[in-house]
Amino acid sequence: MHTVGELLRQWRRRRQLSQLDLALAADVSARHVSLVETGKSRPSADMVLRLADRLDVPLRERNRLLLAAGFAPRYAERPLGDDALAAARDAVERVLRAHEPYPALVFDRRWNIVTTNRAVDPFLAGVAPELLRPPVNLIRLGLDLRGLAQYVVNLTDVRAAFRTRVTRQLAAAPDAELTALYEELLAPGTDADAEGTGPHVESDVLIPMVIRFDGRELRLFSTITTFGTPMDITLDEVAIESYYPADAESAAYFTTRRGGR
Repeated sequence: MHTVGELLRQWRRRRQLSQLDLALAADVSARHVSLVETGKSRPSADMVLRLADRLDVPLRERNRLLLAAGFAPRYAERPLGDDALAAARDAVERVLRAHEPYPALVFDRRWNIVTTNRAVDPFLAGVAPELLRPPVNLIRLGLDLRGLAQYVVNLTDVRAAFRTRVTRQLAAAPDAELTALYEELLAPGTDADAEGTGPHVESDVLIPMVIRFDGRELRLFSTITTFGTPMDITLDEVAIESYYPADAESAAYFTTRRGGR
């Protein structure tokens, strides 16, 4: 088991900071940082959290730091349906509803889908049932030809986007299950990577996801929304991905479909 000093050193190096950099950011001496990292000084819980904050350590890992320092965890992890998260849950639902008629969904740190808005439902209707058994993983669903990949014209671009995002995520905070998912579906040289997966779409601004659905070719791009300053691990780790039409024809498809309900 790692000491709190060893864990803090790992996070500092992951963020590519020197002891002096961290000391200046946390308003402590470089000597104090060195003493904590080497185990010659036992930090208080407040000091652990101050250093963790400057290192942008996820809440789940801050609990681990506290435990390693001999303190109780500070951050709870409750399901989104918990009464304590009612306000946050309501905010998520409002965002999802407000984004209709365009698709939006919520996923966790391992890309498991937590909830979606109604605009996603038609795209799931033709998906193989086994891919929709909980937990439904967005990456697996998006790249499997029995899933949403059956509709994606530029699957090479979509896989590359997933690969970039997961690579950044793992660089920021390692996770064994996410690493396994990456190695299975996204690592260069995987079987999926060698398939003929459609053309690359050229763009000067952003690369849209192009899907062929319901007799139309739809072009979409997405944005990510996260909670600011969460105090719960679940809220710290969920993200809302909202899809927008990249052209007028795609926008017209969604607005027409909503009007036809």
